[in-house]
Amino acid sequence: MPVEYDLVVLGGGAGGLAAAREAAQLRARVALVELPTTSSNRLNASGIVTQALIQAGRVAHTLRNAADFGVYADGLSLKFAETTRWLRGVLETAVEADAPEALAALGVDVIRGDGQFINRRTFEVQGRQLRARAFLLATGSCAAPPPITGLERVGYLTPEQIANLSERPESLAVIGGDPMGCELSQALARLGCRVTLLTSGPHLLEQEDPEAARLVQACFEAEGIRVLSQTQLSRVEQIEGKKRLYAGEQVIDVNEILLTTGRAPNVATLGLEATGVRVGVQGVRVNDKLQTRNPRIYACGELIGGYPFPQIAVYEAQIALRNALFLPTRKVDYRALPWAIFTAPELARVGLTEPAARRQYGKDVWVLKQELKSVACAQVRGATVGFCKILVRSSGEILGAHLVGESASELLAPIVLAMASGLSVEALGRTLPIQPTLSEVHHRAAQQFRQQRYARNSWLQLLLEGFFSLRRAWG
Repeated sequence: MPVEYDLVVLGGGAGGLAAAREAAQLRARVALVELPTTSSNRLNASGIVTQALIQAGRVAHTLRNAADFGVYADGLSLKFAETTRWLRGVLETAVEADAPEALAALGVDVIRGDGQFINRRTFEVQGRQLRARAFLLATGSCAAPPPITGLERVGYLTPEQIANLSERPESLAVIGGDPMGCELSQALARLGCRVTLLTSGPHLLEQEDPEAARLVQACFEAEGIRVLSQTQLSRVEQIEGKKRLYAGEQVIDVNEILLTTGRAPNVATLGLEATGVRVGVQGVRVNDKLQTRNPRIYACGELIGGYPFPQIAVYEAQIALRNALFLPTRKVDYRALPWAIFTAPELARVGLTEPAARRQYGKDVWVLKQELKSVACAQVRGATVGFCKILVRSSGEILGAHLVGESASELLAPIVLAMASGLSVEALGRTLPIQPTLSEVHHRAAQQFRQQRYARNSWLQLLLEGFFSLRRAWG
């Protein structure tokens, strides 16, 4: 039986939009169904709000510390209402960039409305039945508050809602030591909030390299952010205009609560039970080709678990798209996929952490590390906190890299390229950086590979020592 579309994309987050655009460019017939429950995913509202607040906090922090450079910015005034007004303007501009009209111009059929699957190959929306050779689930995730007594009754903020605040909360409890929780905690603290950050893990960002994550946490605490690790909230109540949180023996009174943790796959209304697709605790279950149990239905992004970084959703969407439109032969490979957490200092990462590398490769893991303070450019900028750590095997194969410091997200790019291209770390060491720039830090770290290899080769040391001794003897 003929079908109307080659691909129907459900949800328009970063992955869904990328898939729809690329499918249209490949001359496939594609429809994008924008469900009411996924509109905020299309706008990536939480990510935009976070990045805008980070920028505002960065400006405030720079002015506040300008005296370190002999520049005095007297009379610093923070007007939170004006900050959020600017933030809403940024959101409106971002909406226009992903407007349905722009997709329609590419040949994408954009359909808005509630819908659900009625069988394994048909999705019904607004009374219209869409049949396709393949479907891509890109509906993202939705808030799933943890079961804390009194939390729903007392109320809390989500990242998207910060843009609607007219006044800055004097004090704030942030629940979640995840990337967004950390980014928002620091940004709001720099804008004048007293912030308490609670995480159930042993430290912030527990999925990251422990050394890198602990350095970020130390910087938070140095800026006055109160970090409570291994903390489980038991209940919340309203007392005299304050929100009181009970966490073990800790009692915390704040004006507002910001919840960044607790997400669930946004599939409740899709009728997936009619398709055979399985949904687990971590999200929609897929194989390494991103196929669900129904091989005509693919999924990507937050929906399938993992970190909610848009570039990962886009990468997954590209794999799923090629498999859906052509032969399903491509598999996901996350080894060279980078991400960054935009705290100050930034934390950027690609590949394995040091503990994971040692579990997988044992003693065949060499650590190449260079402190940022050794680089002249970092001294000039007053950004000496941080390091570059590259994990390699004795063959020079790069297993992972972790950068902490200013512009870490951009400094990671050459290492990502080397990993994706299968280049040895020696290639990084041979590439001369412009001086003075921060890129000297990963160049110097890479150069340590040759130094470590020489230090471990006693036979080569004796050979070279004898060679130069003989040359000196001959004059």
